[in-house]
Amino acid sequence: MTDAHDPGLRAALKAAAAREGLDLLEGVYCWYSGPSFETPAEIRMLKLLGGDAVGMSTVPEVILARFLGLRVAAISTITNMGAGLSDEKIGHEHTKAMAPLGAAKLERILREFLASLR
Repeated sequence: MTDAHDPGLRAALKAAAAREGLDLLEGVYCWYSGPSFETPAEIRMLKLLGGDAVGMSTVPEVILARFLGLRVAAISTITNMGAGLSDEKIGHEHTKAMAPLGAAKLERILREFLASLR
């Protein structure tokens, strides 16, 4: 699949983030079905393949939405470094603690994005 994410929606989301003073980086999102954290070897493999982030969602939803003819844009909130990339202890409790921080930024971006559609 090419152009999975709609260029116009991506640009509008980036503009909304900029108006909120937030960085919205773009990259290659890789998917594993989970529910588990990837191993250091899997993270190394994904980096070799060009991956920038990995998670347990988004990809199947994007594939189905595109199959149904929908325009798609996605934002992922990164809650932890991949296994082996830092001394950070990866675990469910850490993820639960970090998710609200990302959610607050995501809310600001989405509110601004949706307001710009009026």
